Amino acid sequence: MSEPLENPWIAVVNGEEQQLRIAQTTRLVDVLRTHLNLTGTKVSCEVGRCGACMVLMDGEPVNSCLVMAYQCAGSEITTIEGLHGEKEGELHPIQQAFVEEGGFQCGYCTPGMVISTKALLDRYPQPSQEQIESGLCGNLCRCTGYGGIIRAVRTAGETYASSFSLTTGVKKVNDL
Repeated sequence: MSEPLENPWIAVVNGEEQQLRIAQTTRLVDVLRTHLNLTGTKVSCEVGRCGACMVLMDGEPVNSCLVMAYQCAGSEITTIEGLHGEKEGELHPIQQAFVEEGGFQCGYCTPGMVISTKALLDRYPQPSQEQIESGLCGNLCRCTGYGGIIRAVRTAGETYASSFSLTTGVKKVNDL
């Protein structure tokens, strides 16, 4: 049996252009985990129901297990490894809020939860309860009971939205 034909694939992943040769049947989650060694994006249900594989594609949350790599060629992809604080080695404000509020236990769903939270806070910096529930509805957690996760979203929105650009992770300059 012959190997599937490989095609060129180019996308910006976590701010760096990536050029690969991959089979037409390759999923985005496999590109990230296998080809780019970005294992923070988890594989769980593989049918788009749990959110463990959530990434941002051109700023929108997507289940990377459902996206074929050819569908995101030319896109900007952000994984959990692409989030960071102002300085190297610092946590992104959303990640810090998850730590402070106990928004994780086993950690398996946490990367997807953080990515979904980023998309939510980019859209609604101080979301209502309904917006939080809607923004996280594609993510399942079997450990925490969601209390810590919801507190983390609120803390990130209240504490960091005024001083950080959640899109870039860069501290905003005071408006004059």
